[in-house]
Amino acid sequence: MLYGLAAIVLLDLVLAGDNAIVIALAARNLPPALQRKAVFWGTFGAIAVRVVLTIGVVYLLKLPGLMLAGGLLLLPIALKLLKPEDHDREVDPAAGLWSALRTIIVADALMGMDNVLAIAGASKGHLLLVVAGLLISVPLVVWGSTLILVLLRRYPVIVYIGAGAIAWTSARMIAHEHWLGLAGWFERRAWAAHAFGVLLVFLVCGLGYLRERRHRRIAGGAGS
Repeated sequence: MLYGLAAIVLLDLVLAGDNAIVIALAARNLPPALQRKAVFWGTFGAIAVRVVLTIGVVYLLKLPGLMLAGGLLLLPIALKLLKPEDHDREVDPAAGLWSALRTIIVADALMGMDNVLAIAGASKGHLLLVVAGLLISVPLVVWGSTLILVLLRRYPVIVYIGAGAIAWTSARMIAHEHWLGLAGWFERRAWAAHAFGVLLVFLVCGLGYLRERRHRRIAGGAGS
């Protein structure tokens, strides 16, 4: 029992990086007070989603095309997280908070489909172990998200690193899709899986960079 709990906690610590990145990117444009709320409730929602996914993952992942759909849906989320900061004071802060929370929970649900397989295997059917392990990992997710938010203010390039990590997860999910023989094709060509991941990372980050340049150009023209 203790061995199973230790294994789940270790897995949660590894997977917490994904949560922390998504939470920090989604909350970075909110006022400081709302950032703290987004981190707390985003972590709570992400953990709740992980529990539900772990319970149903064995059945869910049997659905053909689910991993492919999840991987494709992650790409617009990665692009959304690269959206340039908007300082429009007419934007309702509460609406911004709810938008951030929706992004956090949806992104974690999609990214978690692949990862919770490991947790489900380590738990050996003991749901209490899953819940206990996830609760133990909560402080790390909150601390990690807060740390990334601080770093984002000093090093904005981290936004692209985070979006690239989400794009890489998208590629991994698509490469694991058994529908249409995708998983078998990628397994026979290991280089193709890595090349596909690199392609999606460059595509997402490149589109985000071009959009940011356009945003700056428009803002510069409006200010002159």
